[in-house]
Amino acid sequence: MTEMSTNARETNRDNAHNVHSAPGSVGDRPRQRADQARQRRSIRWPSWILGGGSVLAAAAFAWPFFVSAVPADAQVAVPIVAFALIPALIVALALTLDREMYTAKTVALLGVLSAVGAAVRIAGAGVGGVEAVFVLLILAGRVYGARFAFLLGLLTIAVSSVLWGGFGPWTPFQMFACGWVGAGAGLLPRSHNAPSHSATTRRWRARSEIALLAVYGVVASYLFGLLMNLWFWPFAVGSGTDISYQAAADPGQNFASFALYSLVTSTLTWDTVRAITTMVGIALVGPAVLAALRRARLSPRR
Repeated sequence: MTEMSTNARETNRDNAHNVHSAPGSVGDRPRQRADQARQRRSIRWPSWILGGGSVLAAAAFAWPFFVSAVPADAQVAVPIVAFALIPALIVALALTLDREMYTAKTVALLGVLSAVGAAVRIAGAGVGGVEAVFVLLILAGRVYGARFAFLLGLLTIAVSSVLWGGFGPWTPFQMFACGWVGAGAGLLPRSHNAPSHSATTRRWRARSEIALLAVYGVVASYLFGLLMNLWFWPFAVGSGTDISYQAAADPGQNFASFALYSLVTSTLTWDTVRAITTMVGIALVGPAVLAALRRARLSPRR
């Protein structure tokens, strides 16, 4: 009898141990919830850092509307350009801290797409207004999310500038502007409808997605042109004209002068060419590129 009681106690003890040690058991649930919470926190911090870097970069772009001063020449503008470099360092730190970027597949894909984007940008250099790399940034942002596309835009401009020898005070502005183009595509609304077995419905959804991306490409092309005009506009035009930056003017007046400057120098020419080529590129290669990127099976990230 004593031996049977001892065996029963040992059996109960083993069963209890198995319940607490089995994967997915009740005993492991608090630990799993804690791990998930830590993972969410580890993802949130890089996103906040990237957002903070973008805010600083936006301030570096928009300073003419809020600062009542204008450098006498480009050399005096060096401190402003240096201020624009600070967000790039913050983003590099965010990339280092981002654990999602440590997966071999993500790093490899980011490197390959950056190299492809750099090659496309170098091949199109010198063609007025054409930014074929926008097609890649927008499509990658649609598939992999805003954060991935933001980093892709930064790396693409950095790599192409180093290889092409086009690195200069404008490069940090180009990096963030292209990063925002890709990130914006990742933030576009997505269809949450259940998968359809109807071929007609699938074709309609695919065409609607391409149309959405093409329209976004047009809008992003014009916004990119405005941003890239803004960084050098105070130094590009002399004083005393209707399109000049006036240090003592109010922000509304300077904004009107900048809008007129952009309209006559790039919006009707370079930016329009960029918008058309981006829209046509997405319409032509968008379906095939989206299918190829989705085969990599990286979950979309916001």
